Amino acid sequence: MDLGNGYGHLTYSTLVHPGDTWGDMKNSLITYLPGVKAKFSPNAPMGVSLRLAHASVEELLAKPEERNWLKNFLVTQDLYVYTVNAFPYGPFKGQIVKAEVYEPDWTTEARTQYTMNVANILAEVTGSDVEPTIQTAPLAFRPKVTSEEYVAAFDENIYRVIAHLMTLEKSTGRRVKLALEPEPFCYLETIPDTVTYFQEKIYSLEAAQRIAKLSGQPLAEVFGATRRYLGVVLDICHQSVEFEDIADDIHQLSMAGIPIFKLQEAAALKVDNVTPEIVEELKKYTGTIYLSQTTELRDGKITRFLNLEDAIKAWELDPGPREWRTHFHVPVFLQDLGPFQTTRSGIDAALKVHAKTPLSTHLEIETYTWDVLPEHLKTGDISEYVIRELEYVRDELNRQIAAL
Repeated sequence: MDLGNGYGHLTYSTLVHPGDTWGDMKNSLITYLPGVKAKFSPNAPMGVSLRLAHASVEELLAKPEERNWLKNFLVTQDLYVYTVNAFPYGPFKGQIVKAEVYEPDWTTEARTQYTMNVANILAEVTGSDVEPTIQTAPLAFRPKVTSEEYVAAFDENIYRVIAHLMTLEKSTGRRVKLALEPEPFCYLETIPDTVTYFQEKIYSLEAAQRIAKLSGQPLAEVFGATRRYLGVVLDICHQSVEFEDIADDIHQLSMAGIPIFKLQEAAALKVDNVTPEIVEELKKYTGTIYLSQTTELRDGKITRFLNLEDAIKAWELDPGPREWRTHFHVPVFLQDLGPFQTTRSGIDAALKVHAKTPLSTHLEIETYTWDVLPEHLKTGDISEYVIRELEYVRDELNRQIAAL
């Protein structure tokens, strides 16, 4: 829904629902969206964050009737798409995902063409009053990036997509924006990493010259285009796992002139002090199909683990006081999870800044881990759970606005 007064659109990611194929996604839209809208936004249009896997994109491109179905469904249900999650290229539900979620990465033609195709679909199915965003992967899984040539390959492909988005707007009048999403263990991991990448690889003269050549447009246009079409997703869960101060993250991005195209209100697991009892409880969150990157703060030193299981093994070999943050999206309406806490305070901090000076027109909840949460955290069906999250973010933002 449009929050009004420049505070942007708020919705939840349909990544929470089955959506590995267009048939899955279509069924999820029919099954869940009307009910969520009826309770959360009964009297106003509600925005949709659409998950489009590669298989869905290929079917939509091949079948104009399916694109027409989507447009008609949105109109009849008083819904509108304003963002697409094009981070997971392939399957994301019901099988082990782990580091495969980053494949194919931004060195590949597959990732590049897929993203361009998503942009083409968005230009057709979204309303003229919306500037849709594409959420995408943080370039590559960091252990794979072993040379400057590897970095240069995904730089080139990002330039190609920027050029494509420039051309797309000229031909259709529709502006579609690409948003890179930093994540633990990826090439874009921390906000300082991200700022450095944009300053060195996106806002450079060399980048502008290359994009100008690809797009056939002058440098004067390209200098603005790098900010007009490329920005970031600030996932508060991801940066909280990194022990970053969210308000400071926002300040760093703003100082660098990097647009936050999407602000994701997501919370991570937080353990203030690891104990044997808490480790036993945490084992309920291990062995999932997703990565559970865990960052440890011990005696002022940061240590990173690819999975929560790895952090637990290290603790068992050398127990002692430490703090953990784990990339496991947990309900944002919960402040604590029994023996441990969440990083919801990061969401509140971001909304405080947003209340004062709106950061982004696209706000989103992305707790996609509903199907792998421990049973005691499932407080109702998925629609009820989503509505509670949406209400929390809306109400907290309104509280912050009222406090100004």
